[in-house]
Amino acid sequence: MYAVFRSGGKQYRASKGERLKLEKLEANEGTSIKFDEVLLVGEGLNVKIGSPLLSGSSVSAKVLRQGKAKKVDVVKFKRRTNYKRQHTHRQFFTEVEITAISTGIVKVDSKKAKSPVTPKVAKKKSTAKKVASKKSAAKKVASKKSATKKVASKKSAAKKSAKKIAVKKVGKKKASKKSL
Repeated sequence: MYAVFRSGGKQYRASKGERLKLEKLEANEGTSIKFDEVLLVGEGLNVKIGSPLLSGSSVSAKVLRQGKAKKVDVVKFKRRTNYKRQHTHRQFFTEVEITAISTGIVKVDSKKAKSPVTPKVAKKKSTAKKVASKKSAAKKVASKKSATKKVASKKSAAKKSAKKIAVKKVGKKKASKKSL
């Protein structure tokens, strides 16, 4: 049997007797911990999936040790700006051994749950939706036609103004006679 549970913002797959390194937990060595945020419990083809959690299910574990992971080099570098910062980091962890996995009942999320609807009511609702969608489609078509008329009228107005500019005649300049 295995379970997928959430701890420290991460998800872990575990089975009985396994040792895991989790994000640091506030617990002393030798104490037992219970993880209630179980997402999935499975054994062969029998798999229970929560939505989002399985209610009543939990994963029990025993804290083996608290520690720090290996050193990791951290380098911040930006080229051509004389910027380079180097340091190291050691992440805290808690090592646990899984002692038991208990299954539970599927928890139904109230937002996702659907109320039971009789077939007759469902048919009435679907026909009402079809009629409403046909009306909205007719409105959309009508609005598109009016929009095309507006565009066409704007284009014709632009053509008329362009013709007026092209039709203007340039007056002849009178030649002035210079007297000698």
